[in-house]
Amino acid sequence: MTEPRLKTEIRVSAHLRRVQAAGSFAAIARKGDPDAGAVAVKLYLGARRARLFVQSRDLDGNSIWREPFEGDEVEEGSEQIIDAWLAKEINIDPDLWVVEIEDREGRAFLD
Repeated sequence: MTEPRLKTEIRVSAHLRRVQAAGSFAAIARKGDPDAGAVAVKLYLGARRARLFVQSRDLDGNSIWREPFEGDEVEEGSEQIIDAWLAKEINIDPDLWVVEIEDREGRAFLD
C-alpha cells in the first residue's frame, strides 16, 4: 500500500522550514506543479561542488530519494554538471521543483 501523498508545495515548504530551523540556508530555485511536481534537492558544498538528490518512487510506490550521480566523487566543477542535468530534466519535466540548500555540514535534510 502506498503512503498518502501531500501536495508538493506543502512538502517543499516544510523542507525549507526544517533546513532553516537547523540554521542552514535553503531556497526554492524553481517552482513546479504545486500539487504533484517532483522535487530535486541541490546541496551546495562550496568551491563549485554540489550533490543532487531526486525524489523518486520505489517498486512499492513509496517515496525515496536517490542520487543520479551516486558513487561519483564530488569534485570541483560538479555544480556545473548538476546544473546542466537539472536544465535537461526541466525540459523533460516542466513540473519539477528545485530546492537549493547550503549547509556547512553537508546535510540535505531528507528523510
